[in-house]
Amino acid sequence: MWTGNAWRSALFGVPRGRRAQSALAQLRGILEGELEGIRGAGTWKSERVITSRQGPHIHVDGVSGGPGTVIFPGPSLPHLSCCIHLLSFTSGILNFCANNYLGLSSHPKVIQAGLQALEEFGAGLSSVRFICGTQSIHKNLEAKIARFHQREDAILYPSCFDANAGLFEALLTPEDAVLSDELNHASIIDGIRLCKAHKYRYRHLDMADLEAKLQEAQKHRLRLVATDGAFSMDGDIAPLQEICHLASRYGALVFVDECHATGFLGPTGRGTDELLGVMDQVTIINSTLGKALGGASGGYTTGPGPLVSLLRQRARPYLFSNSLPPAVVGCASKALDLLMESNTIVQSMAAKTQRFRSKMEAAGFTISGASHPICPVMLGDARLASRMADDMLKRGIFVIGFSYPVVPKGKARIRVQISAVHSEEDIDRCVEAFVEVGQLHGALP
Repeated sequence: MWTGNAWRSALFGVPRGRRAQSALAQLRGILEGELEGIRGAGTWKSERVITSRQGPHIHVDGVSGGPGTVIFPGPSLPHLSCCIHLLSFTSGILNFCANNYLGLSSHPKVIQAGLQALEEFGAGLSSVRFICGTQSIHKNLEAKIARFHQREDAILYPSCFDANAGLFEALLTPEDAVLSDELNHASIIDGIRLCKAHKYRYRHLDMADLEAKLQEAQKHRLRLVATDGAFSMDGDIAPLQEICHLASRYGALVFVDECHATGFLGPTGRGTDELLGVMDQVTIINSTLGKALGGASGGYTTGPGPLVSLLRQRARPYLFSNSLPPAVVGCASKALDLLMESNTIVQSMAAKTQRFRSKMEAAGFTISGASHPICPVMLGDARLASRMADDMLKRGIFVIGFSYPVVPKGKARIRVQISAVHSEEDIDRCVEAFVEVGQLHGALP
């Protein structure tokens, strides 16, 4: 009689275990081919390991630097002067690529608020919000966010990626239309893909193209214009005045992702809608707690009360993700408190940003965008961006080369980000290193 293995061999030719091994070998071959293609294109992304707190000066594994002192948050921020700490460090690595716009990710008051929330409310909720995952601090933070943005209500998510993934599918139906800037963040693009609305993509910041698309979309029930407030790869700002004017003219709603604006754009840091005077014309705002507001994680949607109520009922990332940990909620809440107490820290950003941009342009570099702390040093070639970033690190400057698929092919860059806690000396040192490395690699004459 034939055994089970004999039957399998007769029926399928190869025993099941060997077929599984063959499938795994095939998978490995495919994956190695993909990875080799990334390496060959010069777009491989390595992860440097930071061994200290986030801040303007950091320790990097395997990289040494000179000794120094960090003054945090510094005498230029008088409303926080009671919290000045002198931190000795042995690595003189200057960090110029964090989203830590206000320097609050390691602020002593923010850290203390996180510790207090951890002690009082625990490490986590082990639950989604609607089961047993809502604490008083979650509701308090949502109310504070709505008050900060001058909106009716707000809803928290584990990240702004989740907020963007949850919004469009819950709000828009096949009767509706969404009109999206072609350079919107990947999370907006993915969120729009999930919804069943008709999709229109307009050319980046092109208001004539947006108007043409709005005219075409008049046949749909709801029309939602979706845009980043500040575009993270290019450092340019959406023309919200024109967008809101067109939206009003054609009966559309306006959605703005403010991840790279909340906390530092506008007179009091409310974002691009405040900067451009259209706070009363933007319907929905999504933003993050993981950049200027403490730098940990978390995102939110804020807008009309009925919309937020609908999201609590239908937004899948909200319904099926654990609640934000109490420590993260505590840190973000304190960051908002500090921001709303004074706008001094916000106003310190503009001069530092202009100092870097003007010095780099005078040296011969092309800097994308205008007046935003995101300062992309445009290089074009992916390998050049990567090699220059590596050589910058050897000179004590932590920056990263950005290449495809994060940015379009042929648009490689080193994205520099200015923080309120960078000193003028830090900025000048960064520029000097760029000039030296740029000349070394032929990016400058």
